[in-house]
Amino acid sequence: MTLTCRRRKHFACLLTTVRGSTCTVTNHSFKIPCGFEWHLKASLKQIAGGQHYGTSWPGEVGTGASKKPLKVLLISDYGSPSGGAELQMLALKEHLISRGHDVRFLSSDVMLHGVATLADRTCKGYSDRRQVLTQTLNLSAFRALRRELREHPPDVVHIRMFLWQLSPLILTALRDVPVLFQAAVYKAVCPNGLKILPDATQCTSRAGYVCYQTGCVSAGTWISAMAQLAMLRRWRQNIDAVATLSQAMARIFEENGFKDVLVLPNGIDEAPYCPSLSSSPLVAYAGRLSREKGLDVLFDAFDGVRKRLPGARLLVVGTGPLEDVLRRRARGAGSQVQIEGQLEYADLQERLQEAWVQVVPSVWQEPFGNVSLEAMIRGTAVVASDVGGQSELVDDGRTGYLVRPGDVEMLTEKLLRLVTDRAHAEALGQAGRQKAQAFFTRRAAVDRIEQTYEKILASAR
Repeated sequence: MTLTCRRRKHFACLLTTVRGSTCTVTNHSFKIPCGFEWHLKASLKQIAGGQHYGTSWPGEVGTGASKKPLKVLLISDYGSPSGGAELQMLALKEHLISRGHDVRFLSSDVMLHGVATLADRTCKGYSDRRQVLTQTLNLSAFRALRRELREHPPDVVHIRMFLWQLSPLILTALRDVPVLFQAAVYKAVCPNGLKILPDATQCTSRAGYVCYQTGCVSAGTWISAMAQLAMLRRWRQNIDAVATLSQAMARIFEENGFKDVLVLPNGIDEAPYCPSLSSSPLVAYAGRLSREKGLDVLFDAFDGVRKRLPGARLLVVGTGPLEDVLRRRARGAGSQVQIEGQLEYADLQERLQEAWVQVVPSVWQEPFGNVSLEAMIRGTAVVASDVGGQSELVDDGRTGYLVRPGDVEMLTEKLLRLVTDRAHAEALGQAGRQKAQAFFTRRAAVDRIEQTYEKILASAR
C-alpha cells in the first residue's frame, strides 16, 4: 500500500498481510478481521491486545500517545451528541485532550434530533430545501473555517463527515494544512450516501447520470450533487490521507476513484458486562427507522418468531421516516412489540441490557457497525446482515450470527436459535464482549489516529 502526499515529501507504507488467521483470547478463538492488514512484526499477544486492527504503519505497534502535543482541528457536519458519527467524534476529542493535545471542533449549527451542537465554532447549516444548495456551496462554512485557521492555527485537520452541511469549498482553505479525511458514510462517492438503489439492492455504479435514471435523486438534487462531487474531485488533492471505517468500505471508495484508502475502525469505551437476560426472551433493535436499515425484514422475521414462541418480545428504539408505519404495524402484535423514540445514550444502553439478542438487519453496506460493537461490549449476542463492516465485526457462530440481507427465513431461524436457548445466547454474548475488548478498545483506536497524524505531519516537513 502506498500513501502519497501533495507536499514536499512522498513516502510509501509497505505492509505485509496475513489473511484468514485466528487468535485465541481468554479461551475463545476469533478470526482476525478478514481483509485487514496486519504487520508481521506484531506478536500474537499484540494482536490479541487489539493494537493492530486495520491498517498499521511499518514499525509501529500502537505505542500510545504521539511524540508531542498537537493542535488538532476536528471537522464534521454535525456536532450534536446524538448520532453514531457525532458521538465518535466527540469521544475522540475528549480522548485526544486527555493525552495532552489542544483540540477544537467545527461543525454546522444544525441540531440533530433537537440536540444542540457541542462544537467550539459553528457555521450556518440547514435541514430544509436550502440544504441542497449549501451542501454544494456553503460560504458560511468556508468563512468560519478561515476564521478558525487564523485564530487557532492547527497542526493537523481531521475531517470526519462532511458534504451534508459543509461543502467541498472548505478544502480550498486547507491547502497548506495537513488533512485526514476519515469517511463515516458514502457521501463522497454517492449522492444519497447509502450506495443502495430505491429497490433496496446494492448500487455498483459510479455516481453520474445513473443516479437520476434510477430515481435515487430528483433532477434538481442530481444537478447539485454532480456539482458537489466535481468540486470534491477538483480539490481532493488538498487531502493528505483518506480513511474509512472498514475494509468493505475502503473497497467501495477505491472502486469509485479513491486511491490508497486507509482503514481506521471505530473504538469503544469499556462498559459493564450485562449477563442477566430478561425473564422472557427479548429481541432488540436500536437505530434509525429508515428503509436501508431493513426493518421490514425484522418485523417479518419476528412475526415468525412470536408464532413459534408467544412469549418473545421485540423492542425497537429510534426514530426516522418509517416510525409511523412501524407503529401502526406494531399495534397488531399487541404488547409483544414495543417502539420507543430517540433515547439519550445512557438511557438507551440501560434499556438494552436485558436483551437476549440485538439485531442489525441492514440491507445497505454499513460502513462499520457501531450498534453491533455497543452490543458486543455489553455482552449481548448479535445477529447482523452479512454486508459491509458488519461482516468484519461479527464472527458467525462464535459471537453471533450473520444472515443474508433481506432473507426473512434465515433471520427468523437465527433469532429462534438464540431466543430458545438462554445459555447459547449468553455464550455468544460473552464471546462478543471478549472480541470487542481484544480488537476495538478506544485506546487502540486513538493510537491509530495519532499515528496517522504523525505520518501526515512527517510527510509535510
